[in-house]
Amino acid sequence: MARITVGVDPRHADNSRCEHAVKPSGRPRDPESGCTGRTAYAVVCSEHGDVDRSHHVKVLAEPAAVAHRQEHRAALATR
Repeated sequence: MARITVGVDPRHADNSRCEHAVKPSGRPRDPESGCTGRTAYAVVCSEHGDVDRSHHVKVLAEPAAVAHRQEHRAALATR
């Protein structure tokens, strides 16, 4: 059985993943990088892809990631 990972990914306004260094405001540290800034955080599961909706603050996305991880654990326990 493959390992299932659940994490929180920062996203740009167009929903693409943001891997740039950013300031606490979400704006890019390097204005020349082409980054539009982080606007949301998405919970991403290796089995299901994007889970639920995106969150504007990372601290709100983390409980959703934990809840989804718990769903996988519960499903494994009932097998």
